[in-house]
Amino acid sequence: MDSWLRPTQLEGELVKLVPLQKSQKVDLAFAASDGKLWELWYTSVPSPKTIDSYLDVALSEQEKGNALPFAIVNKKTNTIVGSTRFLNVDTKNKRVEIGATWYAKKVQRTGINTECKYLLLKYAFENLNCIAVEFRTHFHNHPSRNAILRLGAKQDGILRNHRVDDSGNLRDTVVFSILNSEWNTVKKSLEFKMGKSYLD
Repeated sequence: MDSWLRPTQLEGELVKLVPLQKSQKVDLAFAASDGKLWELWYTSVPSPKTIDSYLDVALSEQEKGNALPFAIVNKKTNTIVGSTRFLNVDTKNKRVEIGATWYAKKVQRTGINTECKYLLLKYAFENLNCIAVEFRTHFHNHPSRNAILRLGAKQDGILRNHRVDDSGNLRDTVVFSILNSEWNTVKKSLEFKMGKSYLD
C-alpha cells in the first residue's frame, strides 16, 4: 500500500472513523438495513446479500493504495452507523476524493455527516497536505448534491454518461471540489455549524 495513505482513526465529538474491516460485516449490514438504503437506485449501499463483495472491493482498493475506507461509529451508542472512504487516490498530484458515504436512516440529518466530512477534510489538508479534495455524486442524487454544496465545495462540472450502473443505465456524475487555498474558510464555516449543533 502507498505510504502516503495509511489506515488511521479519526475522532470527533459525535463520531469515530475507524479502519474498515471484515469483522464489521454484521454491524455494517445492520446499519444499512435501517431504511433499506440499498433500495435507493442512485446509490451504492451494501445489502445483506452484497456486503461480502462490498467489503472485498473496498479492502482490495485499500491494498492497492487507491482507497482508505472507514466504518463510522456513533460515539453516543458505540455502534456502527455507516461507512465512508478516501478513494481515487492520486499520490503524485496529492488529490483524493471523499465518497462511498452512507448512513443509517436514524442518524441522517443529525450533524454526524458534517462532522465526518470535517474530520476527513482536516486530515486530507492538514496531514496529507492535499492540493484538492473531490466529491462526486449521481446527477439525480439531489440530497447529496445539496449536502456537498453546504460543506463549502464548488461544482467543477458534470461528467455526462460517465458510468453504466448495475441496471445498465447511464449515469451522469456531478463533480465538486475544495482547494487547499479554500480550506481555512471552509474549516471555519464547518466549525461554526458544528458548534451550533453541539449547543442545541
